[in-house]
Amino acid sequence: MKTPSISTLFFFLFVTFSWSVADRTDHFLKCLKEEFHDYNSISSLVYTPTNSSYSSVLEFSVQNLRFVTESTPTPLVIITPEHESQIPPLIYCAKLNHLQIRTRSGGHDFEGLSYVTQVPFIVIDMIKFDKVTVDAEQKIALVEAGATLGTLYYRIAEKSPTLGFPAGACPTIGAGGHFSGGGYGSLHRKYGLAADNVIDARMIDVNGRILDRKSMGEDLFWAIRGGGGASFGVILSWKIQLVDVPETVTVFAVQKTLEENATQLIHRWQYIAPKIDPELFILVRVARVNSDQDGAYITMRAAFTALFLGGIDKLLPLVQEKFPELGVVREDCTEMSWVQSVLYFQGFPIEALDWLLKRQQPYVGYFKGKADYVREPIPEYVFEGIWKLFKEPDAKDADIVLIPYGGIMDEIPEDAIPFPHRAGTLYKILYATYWSKQNAQDADKVLSWLRKLYNYTTPYVSKSPREAYINYRDLDIGVNNDKGEVSYKQASVWGKKYFKNNFDRLVWVKTIVDPRNFFRNEQSIPTWRKWTGKGDI
Repeated sequence: MKTPSISTLFFFLFVTFSWSVADRTDHFLKCLKEEFHDYNSISSLVYTPTNSSYSSVLEFSVQNLRFVTESTPTPLVIITPEHESQIPPLIYCAKLNHLQIRTRSGGHDFEGLSYVTQVPFIVIDMIKFDKVTVDAEQKIALVEAGATLGTLYYRIAEKSPTLGFPAGACPTIGAGGHFSGGGYGSLHRKYGLAADNVIDARMIDVNGRILDRKSMGEDLFWAIRGGGGASFGVILSWKIQLVDVPETVTVFAVQKTLEENATQLIHRWQYIAPKIDPELFILVRVARVNSDQDGAYITMRAAFTALFLGGIDKLLPLVQEKFPELGVVREDCTEMSWVQSVLYFQGFPIEALDWLLKRQQPYVGYFKGKADYVREPIPEYVFEGIWKLFKEPDAKDADIVLIPYGGIMDEIPEDAIPFPHRAGTLYKILYATYWSKQNAQDADKVLSWLRKLYNYTTPYVSKSPREAYINYRDLDIGVNNDKGEVSYKQASVWGKKYFKNNFDRLVWVKTIVDPRNFFRNEQSIPTWRKWTGKGDI
């Protein structure tokens, strides 16, 4: 028998691989037809690239246009289930055909991991799981994974003007991913994170079982509240504890340029904002001021934006005593309801509550974000160095946001849930840069500038590890390999930054509930060891 040449073998392997990838869609769909006795009940919810609606369904929830390019890998199939019973067959058929699953609730993942990967995959889009049920008397709500934060806030406001929930400000974020990554907002100094206020959950595990808190057990329930639900299964819904808010809250916004002592005020803010009354949340956003003519640098502007859980008459004495340098006066302040403050922070008209029900943002562009945690006040001269970096042309559309901690965040133990950034944290920094389709050719330079800024602040932020926030996903800090076993050592490079010592417990839970590491992505929790058991596909 003639031995095949090396070139013949390579050709055979290439054809075999191409066939297997191209054929997986057909095999997956065939599996679905076998699993669903009435396939017509789900056929209208299944989209492949041959469907005319495929692109619109895929792109509807894309919140970062970095991942809408000709070279971006797309899913073989998108499914938009309407009922939880439709999801276990999807998991089974994906396992049978060696396809990864990406679950998308709102599409806000900074790195697009809920709808992009380099290996063959399908997307389970939870957009039809969008119901929110509020029980104002019991102060609880049931929130499906695909419901947006805006919908949650709207439904709460329908039932009570004195209830709220400590989650994010952006109304188009999906609850499924937001809560499972921790989730913070303007109430977190008073009430903690969204995940701190989750009291039950429903999810589907790797074996297709539908679980609640009792049936999943406390270890898995602990893991999905801050550890990233996509590592453990498909989140269906959350049961949350609502919190009390006054009927009237107060907001203010004070802007200062460098010429108006913005640097000194930011430096002073570090000592005040984390220690002040937890009823008061003062966020700082810093960006450069560009000329209208050619976009040239003029100066830096810091916007101090605040929410106070009370009226102006209580706020003014507090801020004038604790932060007199800011110069807040009555004319800077506006009283409104808590739900209106959500709109205020987003720059929407505070009377237009229907804005909260929109699933798409008014503007979707290209961006990249990175995060840091600060445990010691940063010297004034360091901020001056940051401003120098902002003078560079590639910083034209960048900003940094300083989010204060303290309050109850200092009191909740680091291991209460996987989110560990608690006592001793003064504030979090979000670094972000944006660009448009028109200057997409400059994206590499813009990203390089952002990384330079991140490197510059290295000596002045948390260390060993340099902490990061999973809901501000950042693949720069480390990734898992696409195929094969993911080692603990490899994953701990990024895992310790997100979870610190809680990472080990997450790995242990993952090993128990998904030993073959089916639910995986570029930054998913690994297992301790390679699975050698039987009985699971």
